[in-house]
Amino acid sequence: MTEPAPKALSKHDMTGVVLAGGRGSRMGGVDKGLQPLNLEPLAVHALRRLSPQCGAMLISANRSLEMYAQLGMPFRAKVIVDAFPDFPGPLAGMSAALHAAQTGFVLFAPCDAPFIDTHLAERLSEKLLAGNADIAVASVIDAAGDQHMHPVFALLRASLADDLDAFIRAGERKVRAWYARHKAVEVTFTNERAFYNVNDLQQLADLERN
Repeated sequence: MTEPAPKALSKHDMTGVVLAGGRGSRMGGVDKGLQPLNLEPLAVHALRRLSPQCGAMLISANRSLEMYAQLGMPFRAKVIVDAFPDFPGPLAGMSAALHAAQTGFVLFAPCDAPFIDTHLAERLSEKLLAGNADIAVASVIDAAGDQHMHPVFALLRASLADDLDAFIRAGERKVRAWYARHKAVEVTFTNERAFYNVNDLQQLADLERN
């Protein structure tokens, strides 16, 4: 008798990745993941939320590597760097992670998201498996009823690594455009706060006060 397909992946099938390799241009060039919120770097908040959902953890960074290595130690998170030069964007961090992961699936979230949904991996993997998809990406319905995709909150098959490399080498940078090349499913969440990301220092200061 055939075993039923799993409804969701085991945490040990997934590597979690905190994307912290950007320029931080909207924060004046500071390293965004190291900016403090409630006395802890933003990246630590993201690691704390993501790590219980995955069997292994990575931090994608391009500077402050020793600092990230120290922050990642309690979460057994290894630091990886982009293989592509000049900060080509989140796709480069995704590429590095897909190559570095020892699991068949890789879960991504940005370093500036301190309230990541604690069921992100479960929900995304359920829909990915149900749809036999390559990518599951989070989407949120806001108070007005409008739906918004959050492209870097996503679960990807690690086997996509070579295709992603070719896409980047061709000069492409847009996450959504690369997703469109593959079978991707959107997974709708209703908790907007879980996908809140800190874009500038003013937003960070506002969070500190609230």
